[in-house]
Amino acid sequence: MPKIVDYARFADRLAAPRDRWDLLREVQDEWGYEPPADGPVWLKWDEAEHAAYVRHLRGELTGEDADRFAGVDPALPVPKALDEWWELPFNSFTRSPRLYWTHPEYPPTVRPDPSGHGVAGGLPAGNPFVGPGDDVRVCVFMAEYEYCNEWGYLAAEAGQDDPRVLVTVDDDTWVPQARSISEFFVQLAVQRIPHYRGWLLQMSEDDFAGDAPFIERLQASYRPMGFEPWRELEACTTAYGGPDVIVLHDTGMRDYSVEIAARTRDALVRAAAVLGRDLADGDIRPPKGDAAS
Repeated sequence: MPKIVDYARFADRLAAPRDRWDLLREVQDEWGYEPPADGPVWLKWDEAEHAAYVRHLRGELTGEDADRFAGVDPALPVPKALDEWWELPFNSFTRSPRLYWTHPEYPPTVRPDPSGHGVAGGLPAGNPFVGPGDDVRVCVFMAEYEYCNEWGYLAAEAGQDDPRVLVTVDDDTWVPQARSISEFFVQLAVQRIPHYRGWLLQMSEDDFAGDAPFIERLQASYRPMGFEPWRELEACTTAYGGPDVIVLHDTGMRDYSVEIAARTRDALVRAAAVLGRDLADGDIRPPKGDAAS
């Protein structure tokens, strides 16, 4: 990785009028991800493991086969961006799903889910996302591994090519996650791939010493990458960027409130020093590779 990538400029890349899939491919390339040359590929019509388990369990309890498409409204179109993502030849989810630990829903299933599988409800009355009389359902296309969080687009916006994405922060509350489906998949890759392909430091804010509060030092040295805060498992995480580093700062319930992922060991050491931490070798985790352990 000889060329330095300054993620302080990532928000500009994200906002530029361009093909968002090119940006996704760039992020994967910058962190050294290469699609495996062989092995299974997760196809969009493949049923997610969790959904299949729940469906079979209910069938055993009731003695009746459950319809795997019972939660799907076939009258709703599937946004163009979602189908495009599934077909990308460099798609790191379909080729390395263990990097992600999420379950896809294809075709997307609606919330409230008439099949009873989906956890979340629809939008409450008076929500800020749709007007009076509009469809208050949400179409879920991805979920956290145990469905603690679900990501979806508004049923009222299903006809758009690349609608915005919401996420559940509890069973009845939806908040913004991304300005579009394509942006969501870039954000998901930023959350996952550097964690495995980069040099990693995971600590608490309290582990970084300095005269100013940690957040002030962070914001003085690094720029937000342009995403909405990442909401998963009670986390509320903002991504900041700098030369060859991404700093994730969580104000929620993430295991570590500070995670620094760097493309090189030297970049990680420099970033830690800027934020007030002298590193011992035992603090640093080298890249894991392409598969989660």
